[in-house]
Amino acid sequence: DPNIIENINDSLEHRGPDNSSIKYINESNCFVHTRLSIIDLNDRSNQPFQNEDKRYTLVFNGEIYNYKEIRKNLESKGYKFKTSGDTEVLLQGFIEYGEKVLDKLRGQFAFAVYDNEAKSLFIARDRIGIKPLYFTNSGDEWIFSSEIASILDLEESEFDEFGIRQYRKLRMTIKGHTIYKKIKMFPPAHYFIDGKFQRYWDLDMEEKKAPSYEKLKWFIEDAIKLRKRSDVPVGSYLSGGLDSTILSCLLKPTHTWTVGFKELNEFKWSEIANTVIDTKHHKTLVDKPLFLATADLILEKRREPLSVPNEILIYLMTKNVKKENTVVLSGEGADELFFGYDRIFKWANSSDSLDFKIFDSKYCYGTHNDDEIIEFALESLPGEKVIDKIAYFFQIYHLHGLLRRLDNSTMMCSVEARVPFVDHRLIELIAGTPFQWR
Repeated sequence: DPNIIENINDSLEHRGPDNSSIKYINESNCFVHTRLSIIDLNDRSNQPFQNEDKRYTLVFNGEIYNYKEIRKNLESKGYKFKTSGDTEVLLQGFIEYGEKVLDKLRGQFAFAVYDNEAKSLFIARDRIGIKPLYFTNSGDEWIFSSEIASILDLEESEFDEFGIRQYRKLRMTIKGHTIYKKIKMFPPAHYFIDGKFQRYWDLDMEEKKAPSYEKLKWFIEDAIKLRKRSDVPVGSYLSGGLDSTILSCLLKPTHTWTVGFKELNEFKWSEIANTVIDTKHHKTLVDKPLFLATADLILEKRREPLSVPNEILIYLMTKNVKKENTVVLSGEGADELFFGYDRIFKWANSSDSLDFKIFDSKYCYGTHNDDEIIEFALESLPGEKVIDKIAYFFQIYHLHGLLRRLDNSTMMCSVEARVPFVDHRLIELIAGTPFQWR
């Protein structure tokens, strides 16, 4: 129904206000895309994007940071390009390598490619789940979207009691669940073809030696350098904590940003950090009436609960970010890499067995008993030691919740957040290294 498709297009406008397009590929398939222009601002990179003979159609959310290197490789194989962006590189890469292109990508992405000759649909999501993707299916009908709200525009769903129990216990839903029965999260590190999901990456938790500090520094610098790639200004959040200070020092942006309440903020620490970094530093002050009114606004727009109160603060800060920057770097992922959640990781490192009750007391904020949710969250975690299992939980499940929070809050403001500490090569470097070093 074109009217419903138009409504969906409108509901996603905040994610991409620079262009919106609808393409009815055939009587069975429709692609909708709203664009936030960041690389190759020309209209030639608008989506849905098709190759020269129109056999393949792509819709893509996110960024492929190493697109220049992949493009160079494809050009050596004879591929020609009509744009200077990563969208065309992704499509040509898929045409050349098929699903193996996923092994070559460094970035944050959710994308779909339709092959009009084979009548097949291929969909993939990045390794850690930085970019969101949801789906519902009924029989042979599938709907995929960057947001739950647009799926609900097409198909109503009852609430899922098990998902709500997860939310009450963990402040998020995990392992594919949402608070709606019919709507699921597309699993990170998977692709979908012919109605089936396939995993293409997982985190190896085998023990290994810590890298040298020189090597660690290079990996962090490289992750930030790649995330500088943009045709629009790039800023960074700066709270004064280690993660945001490190990335701001290495990025050297013109603008940095922080947020807080009058009686509860990190303004002093961010100012101390900025005496060295020397940016135009902006503070966003929030009061209670603004906080509560904004919570109502976000809930109505998203049609799902918030995971933590600072989603509202991130949103209000990012509304100001948009005045100067379309891209902002954020420090998510550093606490998972370097064991910043002190009370949990110290306990895990000193424990011989994974005690669900102790984990519950240290991690969960719910006051009710629901052991089944804890068992569901912690079952089948890889790793020999408790610390390895908890490290995996935080890197794969806890971080996924933080990334959803960040994407929701920033994309509502038409700003793309990038997370250097969630570079998969950095994560692979650190996983399994000793507790004391981390």
